[in-house]
Amino acid sequence: MGKKSLFGLALATTAVVLSACGNEDNHYYSIATASTGGTYYPIGVGMGNLWTEELIDQGIRATGQSSAGSVENIDLLRKEEAQFGILQGLIADQAYRGTGIYEGSAYEDLRTVTMLWSNVEHFVLMNNKIESGTISDVEGTSFSIGPQASGTEQSTRALINGIGLSVEDVSPDYLGYDDTISSMRDGRLDGGSLPAGVPVTAITDMYASGVRATVLDVTDEQLDSINELYPVFFRYEIDAGTYPRQEEPIYTIAQSNVLGVDKQQDADRIYLLTKILFENLETMYEVHNSAREMTLETALVGVSVPLHLGAYRYFVEQGIDIPNELIPPEAEEDEQE
Repeated sequence: MGKKSLFGLALATTAVVLSACGNEDNHYYSIATASTGGTYYPIGVGMGNLWTEELIDQGIRATGQSSAGSVENIDLLRKEEAQFGILQGLIADQAYRGTGIYEGSAYEDLRTVTMLWSNVEHFVLMNNKIESGTISDVEGTSFSIGPQASGTEQSTRALINGIGLSVEDVSPDYLGYDDTISSMRDGRLDGGSLPAGVPVTAITDMYASGVRATVLDVTDEQLDSINELYPVFFRYEIDAGTYPRQEEPIYTIAQSNVLGVDKQQDADRIYLLTKILFENLETMYEVHNSAREMTLETALVGVSVPLHLGAYRYFVEQGIDIPNELIPPEAEEDEQE
C-alpha cells in the first residue's frame, strides 16, 4: 500500500473515530419490516420517520428496513441487527415459547410494545370446490400456503393443523399473493392463503377481474379448535362491500401484527418511543389505512408475549388493564427500586 493510500486510510479512520465520539449520545433504531410491496414496510418506515422527526433533538433516529418478514425479523432481533421488528402474532408467540419452528430455541428475551393492526386470514377457493363454505373445504384441493419459510406459510399451517388437517391433506404450492390469484385465474390452482390487512389488493383484483372464487368463512368451532393449539387468533368480520361484488359479510379470523423488541433495550427510551407513537396516531393513520386499527383500546388485542418494561410503564400510566401474562418479568424488580 502506498503512502497516499495509508494517509487516506488514516484520515478515514480518524473521521470515523471523531464521528463516533460526537454521536455518543445518539441512539439509532432499525425497524425490521418485510418486502417493500406489503403493509409492514410502509408502516415501519412511517414509524421510523415519526420517531426521528419528534425526537431528533434528543438524539434518536429510527428507520424502517425491508426484510423477508416475521421469521427473519426474529433472527435480526436476536442478533441485535435490528432493534424493533414487526411480527405476526403467531411467530412472536412461537418464538417466545419455543414452539413450532422454534422448538428447542425459545427466544425468552423477546418482548412486545403494542399490537399494530390485524393480520386478517383470507382463505380463497374456487367456487366449484366449495362445499361447506368454510376453511375445511381446502381438503383435497391444490392450495398455495405462501412462500416457503414465510410467516404466511407458518400461519397457514397453523390454521390447517388447527382444524384437524395437515398440509398433506392438500396439494401445497408456495406462491406469493399475486401469483396465487394469477394461477387460480389460469386454472392451475384451486385456492390459497393470503393473510393481510383489509383490503388485500390481490383479493380485490380477484373479485374485480371475475375469478370465480370466494373467501371462506371460519366457524366458531374452528376458531376454538385453532386456538387450542395456537392461542393468538380472534374473530374478524369483513364487511359486505369491502371487495368488489362481495355482497355478504365474510366471517373469518385474524391475528395481530405486533411490534417486537428485545428486553435489553433501555426502558426509558422504549417508554418514550411508545408515548410518542400513541400521541401521534393521526400521523400513522396517514401512512397506511391498516394503521387506523392502532388505538390505546386495542393496544393489547391478540398480544401473547409479555410487554417490554418501557411499554408496560406507559400503558400503566394510561390506565390500561394489563393481563398478568403480559406483565414483563422485569416489572417486579422495577417496582422494588
